[in-house]
Amino acid sequence: MAVPLYEKNVAITGIGQSEVGRPSSKSAMRLTLDACLEAIADAGLRREDIDGVACWPGDNNNGSSFSPVGPNALMSVLGLKVNWYGAGYEGPGPLAGVINGAMAIAAGLCRHVLVFRTITEASARRVNKAEAALTNKTVGRDSSYFWQWYTPFNVLSAINLMAMYAQRHFHEYGTTPEQLAQIALTCRRNAALNPKALFRTPMTMEDYFASKMISTPLRMFDCDVHCDASTAIVLSRADAALDGRNTPIRIEAIGAALHQPWSWDQISFTEMAAFDVGRMMWSRTDYKPSDVRSAQLYDGFSILTMIWLEGLGLCPRGESGRFVEGGSRIARDGMLPLNTNGGQLSGGRTHGLGYVHEACTQLWGRAGERQIAPHQVAVAAAGGGPLGGSLLLVKD
Repeated sequence: MAVPLYEKNVAITGIGQSEVGRPSSKSAMRLTLDACLEAIADAGLRREDIDGVACWPGDNNNGSSFSPVGPNALMSVLGLKVNWYGAGYEGPGPLAGVINGAMAIAAGLCRHVLVFRTITEASARRVNKAEAALTNKTVGRDSSYFWQWYTPFNVLSAINLMAMYAQRHFHEYGTTPEQLAQIALTCRRNAALNPKALFRTPMTMEDYFASKMISTPLRMFDCDVHCDASTAIVLSRADAALDGRNTPIRIEAIGAALHQPWSWDQISFTEMAAFDVGRMMWSRTDYKPSDVRSAQLYDGFSILTMIWLEGLGLCPRGESGRFVEGGSRIARDGMLPLNTNGGQLSGGRTHGLGYVHEACTQLWGRAGERQIAPHQVAVAAAGGGPLGGSLLLVKD
């Protein structure tokens, strides 16, 4: 007998997002409350209806700017009475909160789960850039198990690792800097129409190549933009979703697999987790990559977006460079509109949940000037290296 796929009994019913600041004058908790209360109201619910809370990674770094608010603090401030809550770093990357929350609903523990993600990295750099840099290199890196193998070789930042992936992609598939630039250029064009986006001024190919080389072949405009922000969504059991304010957006399929070592340097340099995630997601649905009409794909660094295009089967393996060349296929009026809110390269590093928020915004037709053609099927994916998760979202 076939095993029921748990995510098919779960839908997104509400979304919310705070201001996106660089930095924000609001506290991390205030940003979190703004996003969560907006999401609850958007779903047509009250706080009393929320019986589950999830986020990633949670307050596991003593309130660091990477994750300053976790479920415990939020439940206390909102006065929530929940049947289940969870967080934690281990899991399929920034979408782990959604995936875990959906499992809690499918297991019968909850009817409505509030999922959120808060980040205040812009404020941290404003307060003390030197301390932030030192913390990143020592406390946040050398003290962790995996980073002890990287720092002796002067790999002190994720961009040093991502640059190796990019260089290998260039070598293996003939990808060019001009092709890679199309990710940043597309995000900037989309950000120009997003009132919350941090970088909205036009960018040309000349501007891109004039930006500082950070770690060859990745330039400054290949890197996402630190910000202060919080994003929230409400997951509901399918039957409960029918009573909500919005047309439910079903979670048709989830990808969360990792069949390679959990290591930023031992994982395949031409695959990452994205390919394991993609294979799992498409095995759980009758939909095909050709059915997807918008893609919100992680752009912590531009090369990651190209690998996600390949990993999710949205273009053939090794051909993401040719697929994005010229930018027409991934433009808002193209065959596969990409990162329509400006992504993290220009919109701001909301770190994962922002992609789900934008996918729902587009599916519900709320995107204003950046709205693309009406569609029913979208994909959101987040993570890089050994971290990766994806959602196939359908609005019937």
